[in-house]
Amino acid sequence: MNHRLLLLAALFMLLIMPTLLRAEDDLIGMPDEVIANNITPNVTRLLPNEQALSDRVYKRVNGSVAILGSAGGEPIGSLDNGFNFITAHGVEGEFSLINDAQWLPNAVLSDVAVSRFAGVLLPENELTLPFAWVLVHTRASSSPGTEPLESDPLFYRYQLVNIFDSVEIDGWRWYQVGVDQWIMQTQIAKFLPVARPPEIDTERWISVDLYEQVVVAYEGVQPVFTTLISSGLSQWPTNEGLFHVYVRYPRTLMSGSEGNPDFYYLEEVPWTMYFDGDIGLHGAYWHDGFGYRRSHGCVNMSITDAAWLYEWASPEFDFTVSNDVGPAVYVYSSGLYR
Repeated sequence: MNHRLLLLAALFMLLIMPTLLRAEDDLIGMPDEVIANNITPNVTRLLPNEQALSDRVYKRVNGSVAILGSAGGEPIGSLDNGFNFITAHGVEGEFSLINDAQWLPNAVLSDVAVSRFAGVLLPENELTLPFAWVLVHTRASSSPGTEPLESDPLFYRYQLVNIFDSVEIDGWRWYQVGVDQWIMQTQIAKFLPVARPPEIDTERWISVDLYEQVVVAYEGVQPVFTTLISSGLSQWPTNEGLFHVYVRYPRTLMSGSEGNPDFYYLEEVPWTMYFDGDIGLHGAYWHDGFGYRRSHGCVNMSITDAAWLYEWASPEFDFTVSNDVGPAVYVYSSGLYR
């Protein structure tokens, strides 16, 4: 059987038998030849947007601090203790300029390592196989439901893998990512395109899968881009439903929960597109936790991904029309979070 026929046969088996139940001594999973010829997903990684990543110097503010009117000058304001980040526009001795005539001591500032993660462009034709991102450094088990050995292959966070087969064991799904290589569902995030809801009224639209923590950009029914996100935590959930981007900003200030333990102050949040009140899609320079929930409700993306999505969404806006809305945003869950 040639390679193409073998691949088609294997894909057919994957579709009609997502969980393969065989005799105890039999093997499960795709044939080794199919795996060997399809190690890498047929997608194109975005290159990090170097300009967007380097055009600001971000700093974290540690503790409650007084804002000074000049370098070493008198206090003119204050910033409460919280999850606080500023952009530094210059340094004078032991002080940094954070805004016009606003300074902070360098001693209260710490560096920020901006994530260089980026999503992928999807092929115009069908994907060869389903694919996913590995969420944590992990070793793949030689068979589903077993603990990996030190000799088993190591997969790295953000690594892309094809999914060749899946098996459910004790209520959890295990995915085959190579020859005798299986990873539990909690350690990967899958790309799962969703059917276009009939209520969608824009050519370009965005889906947000809260379960997989994956966003997908569509043109009509064709998915063209996908990446990992970080949506709201349980106490600050990202609402499910159908929305539209109603306003957007290349840079904006975000602040909230003043006087509470979860107070935050984030300067110049990049590439923000609000779609549900004060919930929006935007770049996050303050963490590299994409693939996991961790926000106050917004949909966090890497700066590279947020910049790409912001520019891609532009054709949906008619800037000659007052209050024109942008692309539809469909927020849903493909599974039950636990």
